[in-house]
Order: sequence, then C-alpha cells, then structure tokens
Amino acid sequence: MTEIFRAAIQRGASDIHLKAGDVVRARIHGQLVPLTQQRLNQDQLRALALKLIPRQSDRERIDDLTDYDCSWGMAGLGRFRVNILRQRGSLMIVMRVIPFEVPTFEELRLPSILEKISAHERGLILVTGVTGSGKSSTMAAMVHHINRTWSRHVVTLENPIEFLHRDQKSSITQRDVGTDTLNFNDGLRAALRQDPDVILIGEMRDTETIDIALKAAETGHLVISTVHTQDAVQTISRLIAVFNRSEQEMARIRLSETLQAIISQRLLPRADRSGRVVACEVMVVTGTIRDHIRDPDRVAEIVDLIADGRDHYGSQTFDQHLTELVRDDLVSFDVAKAAASNPSDFELKMKFFEDGGSTGSGGGMQDQFSAGDPTFTREG
Repeated sequence: MTEIFRAAIQRGASDIHLKAGDVVRARIHGQLVPLTQQRLNQDQLRALALKLIPRQSDRERIDDLTDYDCSWGMAGLGRFRVNILRQRGSLMIVMRVIPFEVPTFEELRLPSILEKISAHERGLILVTGVTGSGKSSTMAAMVHHINRTWSRHVVTLENPIEFLHRDQKSSITQRDVGTDTLNFNDGLRAALRQDPDVILIGEMRDTETIDIALKAAETGHLVISTVHTQDAVQTISRLIAVFNRSEQEMARIRLSETLQAIISQRLLPRADRSGRVVACEVMVVTGTIRDHIRDPDRVAEIVDLIADGRDHYGSQTFDQHLTELVRDDLVSFDVAKAAASNPSDFELKMKFFEDGGSTGSGGGMQDQFSAGDPTFTREG
C-alpha cells in the first residue's frame, strides 16, 4: 500500500479511494482514475484502518465505527486526512493528500491582495467554496504568511489537523477537535481564554459557532474560517439566515461591523490538461459594502461594488478573474463560461475583449491577478 500511495502522490493525486471489492482509485487533476488492477478485500481494509486510527480506544471499537476522521503521516511519504466509513456494511477509506510544506500565496498563485487582508489585526475573514475548492490550502497560506511576518499567537481548531505549522515569528497552537478539545464550540470558547491574536476555525458549522466567532471578532481578535458557499453575496445571506428571524437584524449589524473580507474560490481544469487553476472572487469590505450588508434589499448589489473596486481596493469578481484566465490561455472559454456567475454576461464581455475592448470594471484587466497551476488540497 505504501508504494501505491507513493505512486499516487507522484502523479499529483489529491485523494485516494480504497473500498472492499474495488481497485484502488485516485483523484488526479479532478478525475477519478484506477491505480491498480487487483481488488481489495475486507480484511485488507480492516488491517489498513487499524494502522491509520491513532487512538487505541478507537481501534478497539473498529467494528462499530461508521464515520471516523483522523490524520495520518509517514516519513518520506506524506500526510493524509483520513475518513473511514462504511458502505453496504463494509469498510471504505478516503485519504486526502496533504503536502508536508505549508503553501505560500505565490505557490498557490492567489491574488496579492490576500497579503493585505491577512494583515488585519481584528475582524472576520471567510474563505468559501464548494467541497474540493482548496479552502484549507488558502487558510494555511494565510496562517503561514502571518507566521512569517508578525509576532502573534495563532490558535487553530481543526478536524482533523491538516497542515503542520512550525513556530517562526508567531506561536502556532494547533488543536485537533475530538483529541485536544471536545468540539468546535468548546474549543472556540476556550480559545478566547488562551491569549490569541488570531483564531482559525476549520468550519463555521452552526449558529452557535457563528455567534462565538462573531463575538471573538468583536472583542479584538482576527478570526479566519470557512463556509460552504459559492460567492460573497451567498455567504452573507447564508450566515444571516442561520439565525432566528428575530435575531437576523442584529446579525446583519454584527456581520457588517466585523467582516473584513470574503475569498471565494473554484478549481478549474487547465486548458493544457496539466492540472487545475484557481479562480477567485475577492470581496474587500468597504464602508459602502458595510451599508449594503445592513440593508437586506441591497445585498444583491454587492457584486457590482466588488467589480467597481478592483483598481482601488484590489477586489475582483469571478467573471473578471475568469476573463483573465481565458485571455492568458490557462482555462478554455467553455470551462470558464460554465464556471461564470453570469454565463451570458461573461460571453458578451469576452466577445467585447476579442473585438479590442476592455472587460474589467473601473479600468480594465490587471496582470497582478493572473493564476497558475495551484498545489491545493481538496478539503472537505
């Protein structure tokens, strides 16, 4: 199995699937491909699961496990985020490949404005996207940038811990939910008593977590977290909608006062089929955007403010970035159009560009946001 894992990593796999009665499969550049001809049996899966589970108490109840998360690593091979599950009564294992080295903004080809966003001393920063869009990699790059640049105490709450951060200028405290703390909410409450400057929450899952995260941002901490939403406008609406109707007006006010930025991203296949490239929407929160967050009738207008703020604030919409990716031959037009927030508008803008016009809002295209082949993990 070690050699199979090594071969998968060398081919650029982001996930490895192991299921009783099936061959070993890996997701390579977004496609699920077979790695072996021999099928695995239940005994092999059980033996591997016992090796991957870190705690003896959990190994003893392996026959009762239905869904189980952990991390696992081997020197010279790599680190993995592991999910052990049952399907049709038998074991299955899905392993997410995690690079040993924490990625940088440059390696991920993320917009340079993220350096400025990471410099905030307080407030809420959200990284959003569907499953497998590279959110964990982007958050790790933000923590890495803070770690190299400022003397701060960063507390992370993860399930499980993915990237391992070494203390540099900052002190990094990484807590595994389920091992180091009982759950996200207990860990987040405790974090407020641990003298943090920055708190990273693996995911804002429910009303209680969102409420505590807002309180942490309101009391002078920088909070970084993820939400499974597709863009900035949807993120704002989703966060407010989780509160009871009687609490939503206050939630709007709190969010408008604490939110600093939303980075939404999608991974798209490269035109040359050599990997995938990230497309980003970046909303840098301005005074005008704060006013729009407070007014439910004007939230939908925020996408226009993002587009208009590209030159002055460094913000950008998905469609602005997709236009660049097509222009730079990194993504095909058909792939970009399918991923666009407004495919019809995108097609018109591309035609305008081909005819010699400018496609960007407020001053046109800018090379500083061109993207390349990222080394994102596919986080859950």
